[in-house]
Amino acid sequence: MSAVAGMATPLPAMSRRRWRALRRFARHRLAMFGVAAIVLLVLGCALLPQALPYDDLHIDLRHRFQAPLAGPHLLGSDPLGRDILARLLMAGRISLTVGFVAMLISTVIGVVIGVFSGFYGGAIGAALMRLVDAVLCFPSIFLLLALAALVSPTLPMLTLIIALTAWMEVARVVDGQIRALRGRDFVVAVEAIGASDLRLMFVELLPNAIAPIVVAATLNVARAILMEAYVSWLGYGIQPPTASWGNMLNNAQEYLTSAPWLALLPGAVITLAVASFNFVGDGLRDALDPRMDPHR
Repeated sequence: MSAVAGMATPLPAMSRRRWRALRRFARHRLAMFGVAAIVLLVLGCALLPQALPYDDLHIDLRHRFQAPLAGPHLLGSDPLGRDILARLLMAGRISLTVGFVAMLISTVIGVVIGVFSGFYGGAIGAALMRLVDAVLCFPSIFLLLALAALVSPTLPMLTLIIALTAWMEVARVVDGQIRALRGRDFVVAVEAIGASDLRLMFVELLPNAIAPIVVAATLNVARAILMEAYVSWLGYGIQPPTASWGNMLNNAQEYLTSAPWLALLPGAVITLAVASFNFVGDGLRDALDPRMDPHR
């Protein structure tokens, strides 16, 4: 009975830690604003295009360059008379998809490399970390542009390219966490009963390093959205007539004085999306940091 009781005691303590972390996150006003903004963006981009009277490719030459709230197009129209609101929402599907999928790919790559580097250390760890350092030597935006210029700028390819330039920070975070946990008593105990290296790495160690990974992944979504916008703005990303927030900015450059809403609206949406994910990342960092917990 004492052994069973001893095994049961960590569960309430873990639940209390999670509850305190959730309360800290809920008290973070900017993080809650970020969550609300992200939910509204995702739901709006997913559901609203079907409810609009115009789709993103409908050309209305009678209302070219219509200003916001000055005609049938709620947020105005572009040089071809296409509805700006419809294009913003459809572009949001592209940009948010790139952000989330690139984050998943880069997180998986970074976690795998970081776990192997931190667990084995020595020559293997040094070689993997030198690989990380070598990739970090190249400015990410130039590496991204070089890769984008060499391949066809399709949505899957652009997402993969962004992911391949964003995994290094995750790898470093995971490497540091695994190295710190490698010598803990629970790892030594599981190793002593003959557990395999893969079990030690991905069942015992990785779950204990999940907090900084979640924070890094959240910030990587914002980075991926910004990188997609930047590459598309330069003409190497998503190609017209498919809309993305970046190529909408590209198309608006020559109309900055005559039709400023063409640039201001996608710029504002990019700013909102990137800031919201950064706010959520900051809130998760503060909530999951054990040093913020006075009862640890």
